[in-house]
Amino acid sequence: MIKHILVTAGPTREKIDPVRYISNYSTGVFGYEIANAAKRRGLSVTLISGPTLLTPPEKVKFVSVESADDMRAAVLKFLNWSDCVIMTAAVADWRPRRSARRKMKKSGARNIELVENPDILAEVGRLKKRRVVVGFALETENLEKNALKKLKDKNLDIIVANRLTSKRNVFGDETLDVVTIDRFGNRTRIFNKDKSKLAKIILDKALKFRIH
Repeated sequence: MIKHILVTAGPTREKIDPVRYISNYSTGVFGYEIANAAKRRGLSVTLISGPTLLTPPEKVKFVSVESADDMRAAVLKFLNWSDCVIMTAAVADWRPRRSARRKMKKSGARNIELVENPDILAEVGRLKKRRVVVGFALETENLEKNALKKLKDKNLDIIVANRLTSKRNVFGDETLDVVTIDRFGNRTRIFNKDKSKLAKIILDKALKFRIH
């Protein structure tokens, strides 16, 4: 029975210098909605969030992080406490190898060497044991094929996938179209749901999932 849930949300920021960073357009809204929905169900909730403009939900354990390394450390710290992990965060895939201590000047061309960030979702998948782990996939093409590969590669129980198109701005839209796939091959297509209602649907799927 799931009693303790860990949710990640928002983007990460990877410092270039004291005033610049690499990030993405994630707002964190969906993860916060899942945390709120879980709290309303009476679950104990830890929300680990990258930088957003959102107000942390009341009566949840809120952990603010900035970089991918920060998020990884927080996830591993609270992982053993959780029965279910829902990873909605949009973690930056790369970070600068070196972060400048002073602001870089505009003059002159600069090459920024990037290195890969840790794959937090894959690490959670390796360590999951009897936990239910839910991941997310944002794709521009081959949505279900790429999502299924991610589900298997990262040892997830459920993946929630959506497509970024010129007509559907995933980060700004109030509603989403998604497909969910679980490790047993069950697929559900959900159309035009606002993030609050969709959060409840995804949470329901996680809470009802049974590890075989």
